[in-house]
Amino acid sequence: MAETIMTLLMLVLLQAVLGFDNLLYISLESNRAPKEKQKFVRKMGISLAVALRIILLFVLMAVVEKIDKNLFSLTFEGIVEGAFNFHSIIVLAGGVFILFTAVKEILHMMNLEEHEELKNDKASAAKVITMILIMNALFSFDSILSAMALSDDFAVMAIAIIIGGILMIALADRVSDFLQKNRGYEVAGLFILFIVGVMLITEGGHLAHLKLFGNQIHAMPKTTFYFIVTILVLIITVLSRYQEKLRRQKATHYA
Repeated sequence: MAETIMTLLMLVLLQAVLGFDNLLYISLESNRAPKEKQKFVRKMGISLAVALRIILLFVLMAVVEKIDKNLFSLTFEGIVEGAFNFHSIIVLAGGVFILFTAVKEILHMMNLEEHEELKNDKASAAKVITMILIMNALFSFDSILSAMALSDDFAVMAIAIIIGGILMIALADRVSDFLQKNRGYEVAGLFILFIVGVMLITEGGHLAHLKLFGNQIHAMPKTTFYFIVTILVLIITVLSRYQEKLRRQKATHYA
């Protein structure tokens, strides 16, 4: 019993750590919905995502031995070489999509007029929930496989996923409100998504034993990812406080 509880706690911690980028995406994506529906979108999106994650867990446990089977190989001597399985293709596709989304939003943000138009041009709640579900499935893949390495008890893993979903629902509104009130951190959030995309692409390349121009692709370590995230947040925090200090000094000077 004690061992089961310890495993459950480790799985919940794993869900929390690996769910950070997912929560960030949900918070940013939900802001595209009409303002009065944003809280509903976050809660519904996460609730449906939890159900989808449990279904995905069941499916992966049933076909886990087939995940690592190579589907096709790619060989152009000296240019690109790799052997792609289902896992690597999912991770690579997710990384490319997240990278594209982050770059698109960053470019829109640099064009202030276009960014304001996009902010006013809200997507439907159903469309946003659908995007949250799709991205959650991509984010879930690795966290579920990591959980399966710690336990083979479906009930324990399902409970951990549900607890992780409850924590995400509890935090999603706060994260979204914080990003809306502190726009500098929204910029940091988009660059964090950019790094998540790069991390997934390198991980997918590693899973596929991908070589580009004779160089092996290695997965970005999670420690490197969290170090970069910490530095980004520190930079935005210091910059925001420094700008606020300059504004106060300017106001005092002209008073």
